[in-house]
Amino acid sequence: MTQDPKSLVLTFIDRAVKAGASDADARFDQGEGVSVEVREGKLESIERDEGSSISLRCFVGQRQAHVSGSDMSADGLEVLVERCVAMAKLAPEDPYCGLTPPEDLASDWPELELDGDGMVSPETLEAEALEAEAAGLGVAGVKQVMSAGSGWSRGKAYLAASNGFYAEKSGGSSSIGLAAIAEQDGQMERDYDSWTVRMRANRPAPDEIGRSAGERAVARIGSRKIESCTAPVIYDRRISASLLGALLSAISGPSIARGISYLKDRMGEAIFSDQVTITDDPFRPLGLGSRAFDGEGRPVSETHLIDKGVLTTWLLNGPSAKQLGLSPNGFASSGFGDPPGVRTSNLFMAPGALDQSGLMKEAGNGLLVKEMFGPSINPNTGDYSVGVSGVWFENGEAAYPVSEVTIAGALPDMFARLIPGSDLEFRGSSNAPSILVDGMAIGGV
Repeated sequence: MTQDPKSLVLTFIDRAVKAGASDADARFDQGEGVSVEVREGKLESIERDEGSSISLRCFVGQRQAHVSGSDMSADGLEVLVERCVAMAKLAPEDPYCGLTPPEDLASDWPELELDGDGMVSPETLEAEALEAEAAGLGVAGVKQVMSAGSGWSRGKAYLAASNGFYAEKSGGSSSIGLAAIAEQDGQMERDYDSWTVRMRANRPAPDEIGRSAGERAVARIGSRKIESCTAPVIYDRRISASLLGALLSAISGPSIARGISYLKDRMGEAIFSDQVTITDDPFRPLGLGSRAFDGEGRPVSETHLIDKGVLTTWLLNGPSAKQLGLSPNGFASSGFGDPPGVRTSNLFMAPGALDQSGLMKEAGNGLLVKEMFGPSINPNTGDYSVGVSGVWFENGEAAYPVSEVTIAGALPDMFARLIPGSDLEFRGSSNAPSILVDGMAIGGV
């Protein structure tokens, strides 16, 4: 590649239009990163990733196609353009596709803190991973650490479209994690802890992360099966955001447009109690999901998806908004060079009044879920079931670990009874505190 990235994507768009596209958008990505793995006190592997790729989407009227590649030579780029335009001419018509009108594009967006620490030396990464591994092995009952690793990555994207939009965005992150195995009387249990953040200063120290993983593994020793029953269930904050995911699927514009959501007729209604507010904040400093504009170049804003229990909006991109006769609202996922989907940015459920211990006392007897396996959701009815493991509690106190358990319910009913805890912690792009849902069907022996 002899052109600078900005010239490259703008030239790519220009070539596509000259080749017969009525419109086009493109994305050029550059990324790099280093990851280190240790085992038994020694460096096991070190990997460096570095690369670039380009994506192009072409429109011929209401037909569209998209291609991507990593060959940045003049000939390679020319082939991509010709292939994309040819594919678009043969594609079926889509009455809802198209670029954002120029007057609807974002402008004067804020500068966001997303770059993180940047490059970290392999020696530092190795030292962090070894520290975490040693702390995990130092927990009484831990037999071994399966893996311990630390790494960093950063990337930059250059976005352009024939509607006049151009932007550059960059981001970086650091991560550390490990998985520990505990053993007692021949029984072995596994658990983990991991963190991914923009800035390494905003995560616990490596020894804290290692110790946490070890203690979680040891706490699972002696797991029992329980009898089937109906009882309260508390979702630990480590996995409670999965319920937010179940909500997002149901309020996604494409799902509403296809009529396959159990919430399709509930706009403006209270679907949670007035204790529940769920917010998307695209401008959160150092947020893993932060962004200044959506995947179609439209403005974004802080939005209460659920405001004191009431459903306020669908998650719309351009195509789903057209199909529903509504206006797009800034929830398109990255679409430059690809058809857009929908996504949120930094989603969180506002905390409630009681911490996890308080929720257990409120519930009396029930199940504290700490790990989940393959949830199943019927998108039309909201019927929900998932395999879990965790801790059975009695009289508000932890009694013993349990495994091989299934919990089930109907999501609309679960949402209506949901009580948020106070222990909200921001660890990813989707976060929730511990959550209590009473009256869940628990399947055991």
